[in-house]
Amino acid sequence: MSSQARLEDSWLELLGPEFEQRYMVQLRQFLVDEKRKGKRIYPPGEQMFAALDLTPVQNVKVVIIGQDPYHGAGQAHGLCFSVRSGVARPPSLVNVFKEISSDLGVAPQDDARGCLTGWARQGVLLLNAVLSVEHSRAGSHQGKGWEQFTDAVVARLVAERSGLVFLLWGGYARKKGAMVDPREHCVFTAPHPSPLSAHSGFFGCKHFSKANDYLVKHGRDAIDWLAIE
Repeated sequence: MSSQARLEDSWLELLGPEFEQRYMVQLRQFLVDEKRKGKRIYPPGEQMFAALDLTPVQNVKVVIIGQDPYHGAGQAHGLCFSVRSGVARPPSLVNVFKEISSDLGVAPQDDARGCLTGWARQGVLLLNAVLSVEHSRAGSHQGKGWEQFTDAVVARLVAERSGLVFLLWGGYARKKGAMVDPREHCVFTAPHPSPLSAHSGFFGCKHFSKANDYLVKHGRDAIDWLAIE
């Protein structure tokens, strides 16, 4: 795990004390021990906090919450739903872009482009609930402390800012977003974009245009959802 000194300054100001908590010390030791055993952990340590590093507190406009990183080689780079540039989109991300195309009335985009860094730089916080995973073992780092840390991320963010848009897809994200006051922030929910559930209400949710409508109504720039690499 990256040390707290490598966290972006605005997030470090909000979250610095978390790194001294017992759960975080134990999480750090867990990751060290797993790597010593020769296990492949994704994303690389310097990218575990990429969502925070790319989207400072004052820049956040939209929050999308995922579960844990992709567990295939070369996929995860610290942003939920995103894959590294040049890596084929996983099924859930394919469905995200199907909905974007339908919602915004644009032609389908190249499936080889799935890096969402352009979203993050516009103010979309792409936060997984769990920030690391073992190769080929989905959910392997759940219950190790990350959930407490990302709860703190959401709690401190909603206390610091108002008028944020939360896009909560699936039960896991809705649970994480339970601390968000809908009187202070705009909350949209839908089923997860996984092929197992996308047809149950993710398709047709129009969250991308709704988020932009809210932002523009409140005097902020819309997100260019086609800004992908």
